[in-house]
Amino acid sequence: MKAEPESRVVKGKDVKFSIDDLYAMKDSTSPWDGVRNFEARNIMRDQMKVGDKVLFYHSNCKVPGIAGTATIVREGYPDYTAFDAEHPYYDAKSTDPNSPKWYMVDVKFESKFDHVISLTCMKDMAQLKEMTLIKRGRLSVQP
Repeated sequence: MKAEPESRVVKGKDVKFSIDDLYAMKDSTSPWDGVRNFEARNIMRDQMKVGDKVLFYHSNCKVPGIAGTATIVREGYPDYTAFDAEHPYYDAKSTDPNSPKWYMVDVKFESKFDHVISLTCMKDMAQLKEMTLIKRGRLSVQP
């Protein structure tokens, strides 16, 4: 799971979301919304199951890397943010709620690491060379 721990404004709203933000949510649980990549959507919709563990990855920051862990607590369901014209993740081409284009899951905070495991460090580990994060870093959802 990729999230942006530093401020970035989209449509006048800050879309920053870090492992600390997840922890601070009610029940330390949040929808994982705004994923707008078909391959990632398919993984969320078809493969993620309740109880699956998630690596919470901070991206678009000075030291990208894994900041902690979370667990899937709700399987894929339509991402309602795609239908809200005021929302930063609105998709004007996604118009029919009865035939949703985008999906999301709910995640619950499990742990925060003492130190972020940096992408640089992971790339230096031979045993991780086949990890999707290393091979395809731009994909925000990975099996």
